[in-house]
Amino acid sequence: MSLPSSAQPTISQSLMSKKMLICVFTGFSSGLPLFILISLLPAWLRSEGVDLKSIGLFALISLPFTWKFLWAPLFDRFTPPLGRRRGWLVVWQVLLLLSIPAFGAFNPKFDIWSIAYLATVVAFFSACQDIVLDAYRRELLIDAELGLGNAVHVNAYKIAGLVPGSLSLILADHMPWSSVFIITALFMLPGLVMTLMVSEPALKYGAPKTLRAAIIEPFKEFIQRNGLKSALFILAFIFLYKLGDSMTTALATPFYLDMGFSKTEIGLIAKNAGLWPSVLGGLIGGLWMIKLGINKSLWIFGAVQMLAILGFAWLADAASNPLAFSATLEFHIFGTSISLQERLLWLGMVIGVEALGVGLGTAAFVAYIAKTTHPLYTATQFALFTSLAAVPRTFANAATGYMVESMGWRDFFILCFIIAIPGMVLLLKIAPWHEIAKELQADV
Repeated sequence: MSLPSSAQPTISQSLMSKKMLICVFTGFSSGLPLFILISLLPAWLRSEGVDLKSIGLFALISLPFTWKFLWAPLFDRFTPPLGRRRGWLVVWQVLLLLSIPAFGAFNPKFDIWSIAYLATVVAFFSACQDIVLDAYRRELLIDAELGLGNAVHVNAYKIAGLVPGSLSLILADHMPWSSVFIITALFMLPGLVMTLMVSEPALKYGAPKTLRAAIIEPFKEFIQRNGLKSALFILAFIFLYKLGDSMTTALATPFYLDMGFSKTEIGLIAKNAGLWPSVLGGLIGGLWMIKLGINKSLWIFGAVQMLAILGFAWLADAASNPLAFSATLEFHIFGTSISLQERLLWLGMVIGVEALGVGLGTAAFVAYIAKTTHPLYTATQFALFTSLAAVPRTFANAATGYMVESMGWRDFFILCFIIAIPGMVLLLKIAPWHEIAKELQADV
């Protein structure tokens, strides 16, 4: 239930509140394990000589993110010590803190299957933590704070990528990988401390009395509210809207390495050029949506997100032989060979534009998911929708290594652009033009 208008907090009050600080910690804790799996792990494997096909198959370790809605009701139904949210958070955060350093005990050349098993376990712990963090954040924030709180969470989530995607790569050039994984894991400590210090949120709508109610009712409500046909369109859209850009970035770090950039250059240039435009895109997207509305934002931001993929195809075409895995590659921009400094500049520009598009698209996408969920069943329905959105990171991305090996980087990125089209076509049903026309008339 919303507060009366007179009690609605101002933006400045919300920004300075303890709740927003908590959202910073929830976002950072949620993003760190995932970026370890999708950024640091592929860089480690590639730098140790693992082939692209094997690295691409490692996308399957993200299956827990795809299926987490199956066990999400357990966290609504059962309450461990410290509370229903804080108790479960402590369990999964401690397990992540202990399991991440274990990667350093293996050698990618001889223990690839052991690494895959461990990565799957870490992915499961991370998915469980995400379920509880999403539910905790929804119960912590009042309705008027949901937009700002989720924006803070998402941006902190992205900033967490600086640790495994930048700092850890730089450290890997100067110390053993075993030490890198230990240092990276220690960044889970702030989230654990936050969990121990905060209070358990009040139960606004109560808790399910039975496990059956926790499992059945969220799905039943979603179908009844939208109708079966519309519900299927919604689920298809959630799956397809981010598929193209998800596949584009699935092997991003190996792509940079294959183009001859060092781990330090990737850490300093590529990761930062990808992070800050993405954060900026999310903030700009959130502000623009106030004026544009969600429907128009899905069209405009989705188009930018899709077109930005072509920048990677152009960059791959500029390299003389981007599958050579050599530090002496030549780049030809407009028919002229360019220096390393110029290569880094073009790399940063292409990554920055793509990240800006992804930030815009993600802002509209998350807003759409939030609008689609019912407040009474946010935890399980949110887990369902985010699980479906994670499918491209598992099944589709698992094949990206084979695609690159067979068609090369340039054609692979063009294919990613084509794959992004069906998600945009579904907007004809999800955000039809006549509703946008109504929005335009209302603005006038």
